[in-house]
This record gives sequence, structure tokens and C-alpha cells, in this order.
Amino acid sequence: MELQLNNTSGAVVKRVHVSDAVFGVAFNRSLVHQAMVMYSSNLRQGTHNTKTRKEVSGGGAKPWRQKHTGRARQGSIRSPQWRHGGVVFGPKPRSHRRDMPKKMRQLALRCVLSQKVRDEKLVLIEDLEVLDGRTKTMVQTLRNMQIADSSLIVTKEPHSSIVRSAHNLPKVWTLPVALLNARELLKYGTVLITLDALRKAEEMWAPKTTGVNDVLPGETTAEPIPLPDNQESAEAE
Repeated sequence: MELQLNNTSGAVVKRVHVSDAVFGVAFNRSLVHQAMVMYSSNLRQGTHNTKTRKEVSGGGAKPWRQKHTGRARQGSIRSPQWRHGGVVFGPKPRSHRRDMPKKMRQLALRCVLSQKVRDEKLVLIEDLEVLDGRTKTMVQTLRNMQIADSSLIVTKEPHSSIVRSAHNLPKVWTLPVALLNARELLKYGTVLITLDALRKAEEMWAPKTTGVNDVLPGETTAEPIPLPDNQESAEAE
């Protein structure tokens, strides 16, 4: 597969060959959905808390006697049906964390990256050295790339000048390639990735293939172990 390599002025420099194992994967809807649920659940703090009838203040005495009042029996004014009473089965602090195998997370990431390529929402740029930390420079660069929707700028390493240039833009976010995941890719419309970041992504996320030489045993010079005399005679018979 080949992608167009652009410069910061929007002109096409050349066509670059990219790995089909990373940018040419079929979209797996159920796997991407599972990854999205995992990433969204892991963002939850789980600190929500409500008080039960034993945790709210008051309610130590019985409000009135059990019988002969004409009213319903009550044992405490902090029961759930009372105002300022406790909450029944309310939320309590707990962990919402989920987990996925590493290979599944990487496959979901490759699925979203490949879909971005098919939708022509992945823009490959030569470098972003022209950014000097000013918002005006970032706006001009995105205008040259003809990017009007929300965008995610992916670099090989964090750059303070790129972060400062995109800091004041509400629909632009920067991220190093090592922290990229399926949720961040789906969150933004267009992905602007540098060539160095793309090469690093291919190194990190390309599936490792096992050759035949890695599976078959190699030649050995060890001599066979001699069998005992009784076993040799049994085999001869």
C-alpha cells in the first residue's frame, strides 16, 4: 500500500510505501466496540457514593409506638421512604476497570488506522519542524492540509512547540505515537501523522511472523545415546 507524503505547505512530495499489516487490515466492528468500552470504562474514577440508612444522621429512636396510632408502623425516620432517609441499593465506590489482551488491543488499533486510510482521513506529512509554538502557524498548516474537522496530530516523540501550537485550538489534539489507541483515533475526524511516527508505528504494531527456520530444529552434532544391552536385544527380536 502507498500513501501520499505531503509537506507543511500541502504539496505532495512523493508516495511512500506503508505496511499492509498495519494500514490494510479489515475492520472488525465487534473488536473495536469492545476496545472502546474498555477504554471508556477505564476512564471512570468510580468514586460515586450514596449513604444507606445506617450511614445517614439521626433516626436513633422509633418515631411513634407500634400500634393504636392509626398510622403505618415505622421503625426509623431514616428509612428510605422518609425525607433525608437512606438510599436503597445506591452506587458505592468500586472499580470499573476492564482489560483486554495486548494482541486484541493492537488489532483494534490497526483496524481503526486502516479504516482511516480507506476513508481518506489519514494525512501523512513529512515533518512539523516549521511549527514554532504559535497558534497561527498551526492554523495555517491545517488549512494547507485542507483539514477542517477535528484532528489528531501524531508525532514520534512529544514536542513542546507542537503542543503549544495546538493548545488553544479546541478541536486539535497532539499525541506521541506510543500513547495512541483506538479510542483516540475514533474521537477525532482526521489523523495527521508524521513520517517518523508512521515508521515507528509499523515497528511497534506490525504482527510478528514466525518463519519456518524458527520452528524446525536446527542441525546438531551430538551423538545418539547408546541403548542398554537388554533393550538392544529386545529390539532385534
